[in-house]
Amino acid sequence: MPYPTQITLESILSLAREMIETDGVDQLSLNKLSKELGVKTPSLYRYIKNRNALLRLVIEDALAGLFEAIQPALQIEGTPQERLIGVAGAYRDYAHANPITYGLAFTNTIPELRPEPENQVQLILIYQQLIAEITGEATSLTALRGFVALLHGFVMMEIAGQFRRRGDLDDAFFQSVVAYLRGLDSV
Repeated sequence: MPYPTQITLESILSLAREMIETDGVDQLSLNKLSKELGVKTPSLYRYIKNRNALLRLVIEDALAGLFEAIQPALQIEGTPQERLIGVAGAYRDYAHANPITYGLAFTNTIPELRPEPENQVQLILIYQQLIAEITGEATSLTALRGFVALLHGFVMMEIAGQFRRRGDLDDAFFQSVVAYLRGLDSV
């Protein structure tokens, strides 16, 4: 059995996310996590206070992962619309690769699990800056809310298997994003 000092917060978070994606949030326990890490449960308390604290860290880690995933799309040379289309694709890819932790991060209604607001603002400001280049600063917040609702709503419906009729969901997603962005040009 490894010494507790051979584990790190990063290794705990990584395994917790993997367990959540494999078995679901409800199946995650500190006992199961410590067993998988090969340490005794009290060893985890050096890094985390309790299960809720662990889940909050997982959520913050998921947000950081999403922020990292969209970075390459922000570097695309082109119009704000082209960069936002790239961001939308990266956002969707990340959500599909991490469906349970994505859902936990963005559908959580438990106050003590909510991430720090400044961590969420970091992600949102990137979108708003690009949208402001299209709509102007005065209407960018309203346009931003619609854009995020489109991305999140579409992705969550996909993850939940709610699009049951035939058709290419990749095409539908990008057509929806393009249509929304085209509509912003007239705002």
